[in-house]
Amino acid sequence: MSDHEQTADSVAEPDPTPGARSAPRRPRRVLTVVALTVAVVVAGSYVATELMDIPAPHTLVELQSTPPSRRGDVFPARTVAAPARAVPLPVREQPLPADVPWKGGRITVGEFLATTHTQAFLVVRDGHLTHEWYGDGVGPTTRLSSWSAAKSMVSLLVGQAIDSGKLHEEDRLVDILPELKTGGAYDSITVRNLLDMTSGVDVPESYNAYFPFTGTARLYLTRDLSDFARDHRDLEFAPGSRGSYRSVDTELLGQILTTVEGRPLADLLTDNIWQPMGAEHDATWNLDHDGGAEKAFCCVNATARDYARLGRLVLDGGRAQGEQVVPTAWIARIAAVAPHQVDGWGYSAQWWHPSGGEDYSAIGIHGQYVYIDPAAKTVIVKLSDHGDEQDEKETIEVFRAIARAG
Repeated sequence: MSDHEQTADSVAEPDPTPGARSAPRRPRRVLTVVALTVAVVVAGSYVATELMDIPAPHTLVELQSTPPSRRGDVFPARTVAAPARAVPLPVREQPLPADVPWKGGRITVGEFLATTHTQAFLVVRDGHLTHEWYGDGVGPTTRLSSWSAAKSMVSLLVGQAIDSGKLHEEDRLVDILPELKTGGAYDSITVRNLLDMTSGVDVPESYNAYFPFTGTARLYLTRDLSDFARDHRDLEFAPGSRGSYRSVDTELLGQILTTVEGRPLADLLTDNIWQPMGAEHDATWNLDHDGGAEKAFCCVNATARDYARLGRLVLDGGRAQGEQVVPTAWIARIAAVAPHQVDGWGYSAQWWHPSGGEDYSAIGIHGQYVYIDPAAKTVIVKLSDHGDEQDEKETIEVFRAIARAG
């Protein structure tokens, strides 16, 4: 036998030690099983999100790693075009109060902005920009998400449609969108019910993007808003009997508007609000999918200065550049509290009315505000990355202190 044959035989000879050859293979088998399990779970999650018609898991992870004020960058969007020339927002600096009320004590405005994770903070008084502040990496040209403050923009568009005779508050939802008819109590929902959050449609306000299976989280992520509306026609209470905040109400208003106007919401906002008020920058409105429908209940992305112009438009009775952009009757509708409170607050036509004053505000989760104090002739814009619905009453008290200090 040659040396080569001896070596080969010696290599092939079984090791007398029991289990000696199988030990190195066991970790490889475990790793293979783990890898296959992970692959099955991952594949299953992609299949599940596809079946639910929501973004893929990697997009859900991206959403959670993106600050709320910038999540508009993650979704497809349609442009809301600014006019060729913006209406000036003249600057006249005025000092803010040395401190403001906060949870039974007093803190500086700087501490308030830091505590509530503010990204942009503007004060407009008597038509002049008196204070402008931005967080790191944010500036006058940065588009930040409105979240539910977009609901108040939809309100302005509804008011214009009503003024033109294309829509009435007494109109029934299902008469405009007959595909939603149920033959039951749902069919009695009116435009007024949707405006004042008294529809009773059973879509709870839940926002967890890691559990996007129910409520507003599903509404936010769905890639087919019309299909969502058809799939969610159960009622929690009789329409008009009480108020309860429901993003689906605004979504249904958006679908009504696009039907009666025959145009996308972003185009309506461009022609009916953004350009007439003299916006400085293009905005965007996020869609359910590429080329799809705007998320009427949220997700306009605009600069802080243009949110301020929007607030100024409302404060000025709906007038801008010498024209009546929003009907005076609709401004009065917004300013008068509706019969039913919504989650303990006054509410009217998609605008919030905090107790104890004549002021009102567009409000979005994570701390988005376009606040209007008619008596003080003041608009305050605050765009933030704060909690879902955190410190809202306390924030309004800060706004009141600033508005009334002037």
